[in-house]
Amino acid sequence: MDEIASITDTNLTETQFFNRRDEINILSNLLISTEFNSAPTILLTGIRGVGKTALIKKIRNKFEREYLVVDIDLSRSSAYQQKNLTRASMIKIIYDSIIRSSKEFGLKTISNQIEKYFKTKNFKIDKLLSYEHIPIPIFESEDNYERLAEFVMELPQKIYEDNNDKIKGVFIFIDEIQLIKDLGDELNGFLWYMRSFIQTQKNVAYIFCGSMSLKDSLINDLNGNKGAFGGRMLTIEVQPFSKKTTENYIKSMRRNIQLDHGGFERFYKCTRGIPYYINIFAKYLPENLTLSENNISELFKDSIDYLAIHFVYMWSKLTFQEQKIIISLLENPKKRIEVANSLKVTSGSLNRPLNRLLDYDLIEYANDKYQITDPIFGYWLKNSYEKNGIYPFRSI
Repeated sequence: MDEIASITDTNLTETQFFNRRDEINILSNLLISTEFNSAPTILLTGIRGVGKTALIKKIRNKFEREYLVVDIDLSRSSAYQQKNLTRASMIKIIYDSIIRSSKEFGLKTISNQIEKYFKTKNFKIDKLLSYEHIPIPIFESEDNYERLAEFVMELPQKIYEDNNDKIKGVFIFIDEIQLIKDLGDELNGFLWYMRSFIQTQKNVAYIFCGSMSLKDSLINDLNGNKGAFGGRMLTIEVQPFSKKTTENYIKSMRRNIQLDHGGFERFYKCTRGIPYYINIFAKYLPENLTLSENNISELFKDSIDYLAIHFVYMWSKLTFQEQKIIISLLENPKKRIEVANSLKVTSGSLNRPLNRLLDYDLIEYANDKYQITDPIFGYWLKNSYEKNGIYPFRSI
């Protein structure tokens, strides 16, 4: 087998991409129906690090020769990075991604179609640039947003209709969909707007993929009874590896990692079968030694800063009050009033920080209580306190 996959690597080789046959078969069978005018809308969810992005890249690679596959990663968009995610910037992200994917596939006729559209629809265009022979409109104002948005949302179906001799359908993958919550008050309206076009398209499948549990509020906004898609989305949750799959995965690695029964049980408890954590921790373990439960416990403490690297970054971005809320939840879940009492503040003053922590997926709300979403985050904070006698409030 190849070396263990890098913690940031999503383009995995056949041997690095372990398991997920059931998910691949389910998604493939659903997407194939796009060819026959029955395109699905899919919500692919799962906790961070479970392998969703690697999975959708695997699916994309499987179909990209016969279908136009549009890959939209919101986390990589300049609008999100610059904290300027709006309805208009979302439309631009979708437009740019469609154009890029069409060019890569070799659909040359799209440039003529787009140029004709802009010239005949009486848009107020400051100038019309050309990128790789594809017209890129620069508007002098936002007066044209509604008509441009309508054109962009209809574009995938039009591309299929003009090129059905070259492609069997269009797949729109929107990764890191949880980041769309940055739209704030515009979120609900934009989701309903998207749905109004998606529900009428016959040869365009949409796959929304995000790091969130089924308790996330965005799930309800998307697919709840009163959500934009009102239960019409097919929801697939990517689960962590089972104990047996984790054991087989470790055995298949090139590195000779040896665990006795107690050592494996502790390893699984630490990583919870999440591939991201399995890969990081496995890289940290010594080879050619039989590791016991105690060995794994000590090595886990030593490696916690690596396992929690994402949370270390997130923690540094939190306000002092948000950090205090997290600390209050370390030992057990709490009701809002209990959190307020522990911080000696009013319950109403916690609205904004709690909502921000929920949006960051650092905490979740279940059974009328708030709790830390990922135990690794809690382990890191507790370990920091054990080593330093204080939580890392000011600097990391």
